[in-house]
Amino acid sequence: MTVAIIDYGSGNLHSVAKAFECQSIKNKGAYVRVTNKPDEVASADRVVLPGVGSYGHCKEGLSAIDGLIEALEFAVLERGQPFLGICVGMQLMSTVGLEHVQNKGLNWVPGIVRPIAVSDKSLKIPHMGWNDLKRACNHPIFDDLGPEADVYFVHSFHFKPDNDADLLATVEYGDTVTAAVGRDNLIGTQFHPEKSQGAGLTVINNFLRWCP
Repeated sequence: MTVAIIDYGSGNLHSVAKAFECQSIKNKGAYVRVTNKPDEVASADRVVLPGVGSYGHCKEGLSAIDGLIEALEFAVLERGQPFLGICVGMQLMSTVGLEHVQNKGLNWVPGIVRPIAVSDKSLKIPHMGWNDLKRACNHPIFDDLGPEADVYFVHSFHFKPDNDADLLATVEYGDTVTAAVGRDNLIGTQFHPEKSQGAGLTVINNFLRWCP
């Protein structure tokens, strides 16, 4: 099994790759490849899109590599290979992002990425640190996690899917904030599995075993 972690200049690649490599032994030696080559992405068995920074900057990074978005769409939408978007990588699955200016997303999961709004002035933006997941459904990505797994966040914007069925988990931070979305062979986590210690490694292991 080949896992393509997309390198487009906007991801926490070292930590993400190490976390996946750590779990690959449990999954028959999955081969983890950090790549920006469209042919390697198109042929991958699983695709991971990390993202750190602004929505617009990350979308520009993807668009700047000739053929990369087309390769992603071929692997994920046409071949139906499992996909995991992390942080801004999850946000890019949306229709549009409203960070600074309006930017078009991949439109894989219809919805809008908006600023987190908090009325409690003691709560700072960005939402940074550990928080308990509140699951909206029983999805295989959450197998073997405790009822309120603690995971790590760093973000100022969150994804509001158009369809409530695409909302997999939330956290409370002055309001209900999206923590994970998904449909079909697509999963997105606003939290960072690679920084979430045991809970995050469980999520990665579940993704590697997942057969949508």
